[in-house]
Amino acid sequence: MRIVYTARKVNLRDNFKERVEKKLQKFKKLFSEEAVVNVVVTLEKNRQTVEMTIRDKAMVYRAESTMPEMNDALDRVMDIMTRQIRKNKTRLEKRIKTGSLNDIIADIPEGEIEAEDEYKVVRTKQVIVKPLTIEEAILEMNMVNHDFFMFLNAETNDINVVYKRKDGNYGVLEPS
Repeated sequence: MRIVYTARKVNLRDNFKERVEKKLQKFKKLFSEEAVVNVVVTLEKNRQTVEMTIRDKAMVYRAESTMPEMNDALDRVMDIMTRQIRKNKTRLEKRIKTGSLNDIIADIPEGEIEAEDEYKVVRTKQVIVKPLTIEEAILEMNMVNHDFFMFLNAETNDINVVYKRKDGNYGVLEPS
């Protein structure tokens, strides 16, 4: 795994990086050598946020935690990642060698997370996709009071999705 660190308004010490690498050792069996781990640490007032994203082939895991201490936030992020992996254990086992998940999820009590055998789709909706600019799509999204909106980008002629971020700003998803 390749680890990429990003520090915003804070300097990362070597002991923090070593701690991240040590904690990620238990995930090495799950991901290939091409896996990329992005660790973003942000300092805002008295809060430190640690975001971690693991990308490997078609799998993406992401966790974020904000705490007064950077190491506490890292511990919480690792707990969230472990729970995500445990929740998706049956799906992951189809992709990787059987049994390698048992070492990772042994720390979590059995009844704490239910394993899902299938995703449950409760509604299918057809959407009329019309050409709009990004600003028009955001306006439409706000008018229907949704958190996301799919549209045909009038400038690129591609299907895009605009979405409202937790910080109140907006994002755009574009196909690559």
